[in-house]
Amino acid sequence: MVFAAPGEALTRAEELLGADPSPLHASVAHQVIGIWQRDFGDTRRALAHLRRARDLAARAESAEREADVLATLGVALVHAGRTRAGLAAFERGVARGSGHTRARVLFRRAYVWWVLGRHGEALEDVRRAIPVLRQADDVIWTARALTLRATVHLALGSVERADADFTAAEALWDTTGQEHDKADAVESRGLAAFRSGDVPAALRLLDEAAERYAKLGTPTFMLTIRRCEVLMAAGLATEALAEADAAVAALDGIGGQSTRKAELLLVAARAARLAGEPQTSLARAAVAVRLFAGQRRTWYETHARLVLIEARVATGHGSGRLVADAAAVAERLAAFGAPAAPEASLLAGRIALDLGWTADAERHLAVAARSRHGGPPLARMTGWAAQALRARAAGSARGVLEACRRGLDVLDDHRMTLGASELRARATAQGAELAALAQRASLVSGGPRRLLGWSERWRATVLSAPPTRPPADPVLLTAMTAFRELAARAEEARTDGGRPAPALEREQRRLEREIRSRTLHMRGEAPGDGDRFDVGRLLRRLGDEVRLVELAVLDGRVHVLLCGQGRVRRFEAGLLTEAEVEAEHVQAGLRRLAHPGAEARLPLVEAAGARLERLLLGPAAAHLGSGPVVVVPPGRLHRVPWALLPALRERVLSVSPSASSWLRARDTAPPPGGRQVLVRGPGLASGGAEVPELSDRYAGRRTPDEGGTGAPPPGARTGGGTAGPGATVVLEGGDARVPRVLRELDGAALAHIAAHGTFRADSPLFSSLRMADGPLIVHDFERLDRSPYRIILPCCDTARFASVGADELLGLVTALLPLGTAGVVACTAPVNDAAVVPLMLALHKGLDAGLSLAEALRDARAALPGDAVHQATGWAFSAFGAA
Repeated sequence: MVFAAPGEALTRAEELLGADPSPLHASVAHQVIGIWQRDFGDTRRALAHLRRARDLAARAESAEREADVLATLGVALVHAGRTRAGLAAFERGVARGSGHTRARVLFRRAYVWWVLGRHGEALEDVRRAIPVLRQADDVIWTARALTLRATVHLALGSVERADADFTAAEALWDTTGQEHDKADAVESRGLAAFRSGDVPAALRLLDEAAERYAKLGTPTFMLTIRRCEVLMAAGLATEALAEADAAVAALDGIGGQSTRKAELLLVAARAARLAGEPQTSLARAAVAVRLFAGQRRTWYETHARLVLIEARVATGHGSGRLVADAAAVAERLAAFGAPAAPEASLLAGRIALDLGWTADAERHLAVAARSRHGGPPLARMTGWAAQALRARAAGSARGVLEACRRGLDVLDDHRMTLGASELRARATAQGAELAALAQRASLVSGGPRRLLGWSERWRATVLSAPPTRPPADPVLLTAMTAFRELAARAEEARTDGGRPAPALEREQRRLEREIRSRTLHMRGEAPGDGDRFDVGRLLRRLGDEVRLVELAVLDGRVHVLLCGQGRVRRFEAGLLTEAEVEAEHVQAGLRRLAHPGAEARLPLVEAAGARLERLLLGPAAAHLGSGPVVVVPPGRLHRVPWALLPALRERVLSVSPSASSWLRARDTAPPPGGRQVLVRGPGLASGGAEVPELSDRYAGRRTPDEGGTGAPPPGARTGGGTAGPGATVVLEGGDARVPRVLRELDGAALAHIAAHGTFRADSPLFSSLRMADGPLIVHDFERLDRSPYRIILPCCDTARFASVGADELLGLVTALLPLGTAGVVACTAPVNDAAVVPLMLALHKGLDAGLSLAEALRDARAALPGDAVHQATGWAFSAFGAA
């Protein structure tokens, strides 16, 4: 019962002990309590109960009972870090038991061999146990043995063998009531999905297992370890670190298994390194090495030593000693048959290269490069990274570019299996080294055109294809509705001068986790990543008048790639770090200028804009011509107010995440009919004053919203339907509710949404616009069949992004661009609400005259009063895309 209904089993065992049982029955009760404490509670209490169970079995003179208890005790001793004593208990258990009982003892010893990383011994013991268990028709223990054998196969990289065993075990579990074992089977299938490269399926299965464990009320430390591995592969290393550290604290709190603590520390060390926290990684890895060594777990100790070396290299401590250490780790991992062996060889080769030891580097890199032809995607990428470094050491730029191309192709195929835009964006971090190597090789040997091609190869790749539409999942839809209602209640409590109840905030966070979790389960719809970038096509579309300025960053310096008039030219500008600092100064200045009385800061902000121009454009600023300019910045410069730069201030200026996305926007046709949607959310300081004026201006094209008056134009639908072609819909007050707003936005030609914007740096896809019934979040927009062709977002924070992955941006604007939106006007800084109104009215006037968003925004800025508040407001807005 202890794995079917753990809580009930514990209660019944304690009741039995209170009824003065016989030694035989008391032995069973103490063993059950020991198992419960071993797996779900305090290891020290577990050992006390299991020793008592062993002594009672001996008093009962039952050799089979004693053998069974010795096996349970052996597992507990190993989990407590007392490996030698645990293995000795197994020796006695194997000797005391016979037949069916011995087979169960052998299975548990096989489990311990797996815990210790001794996979050959594990396979041998489970091979001996399975036939006997099957012959005894012991369904539960046969299923456990098959699950264990599958898990060992996975550790050795044998995914197909593991799948066969998991399938056979699952068929057996379906005939039993072993709920904890069933949850474990789902967890194991999640691990198998991860090992085969299916990250969304792995997350879905692990979340399902977590729900099953929660119903049983049992801790999930092994599940946490596996989930953290998947999160790291998905680019969510910071979350993995937080989960692992929380699990370590929880385990310490209950006096849990020492073995699990060591494994959690190893996961935390890896996550910290991937999250850019090498000192944290160093600390966690050092403790893990010490624990594994004390537990005689050489397999795990060797993996922990690999992370320890990686952390030391990340802190700048490359040395000849580390080359030798990494090579020794690689050799031991290869002897174990561990899939991580190529990673260690790559590390040894990389350190040797940095030291100038080319012969040593070639030897280690050649070993690592063998993994490029098979295995999961990340293992193949390790191989291609090694091959690229070999080519660089040999002076072959062509070899570098070919290896980088092949490696990034592997990443593209992997990335497109991910349905969620967040996972696609974060996964690009795994190709950052390959992309940087290719850019350096292009700079040296290929000229500006080739550098542009490689700059585009890894820039804003998440925008290259629409994200998978969220499924019509009733649980997801219910969670999103509940989240919106809860957020609205919390906002109402804040507005009334109080704070929302802690229970309200906790439930809001829980719903956020559920929504995010279910969207991460989505699989990509098709392999491939759309059309490859073509420099010639870009230059043809730019023509002689338009200039596209793409900023590439190599080794910390900004390189300006100026495209136009049929050619690409390269200019060197300043250091990226200096430009980032200056951009923050400009942002601070614009924030102050949003309030009256700060006019004296205007010359300081303008001077900072001039400094930014020198750092970001350098000599290219003198070669921009007189026509429109498209700026393609790297992700880390997304907060630059480009219209403030003197060379760009009077121009038709647009911003794009990549040249490829600008081309796609240019090729996006507006929807037929030209429906326009004006939305006014609650609580705006200006009241969204431009919306009534725009409504009057468009009165001839307006159709009544629900409850409105007047005659709809031909083709319009009233009531709950969507307005017809050419209509203008105004949604405000109670009509500006998320479901209605989304219905009208879908396929509109123009949307103007005056609503409070909130950017969530911690979770950018929960960035929102405030509607009457709560927040309209990025996940809502992703449900549209086609987002509006043009969108104007006149409020603060609507053009803020989180920079993730290699060079990706997550936020409201970047979510819209792959969904059919060709142009967005949004704000990169806080603005004065009253000053926004004349800017928006002038912007719409230009659109009415047939101008593009960029042209209309340029003219609208020029039409503003010349005071500091209005000037700063104009600079804070940017036109994104090409509409």
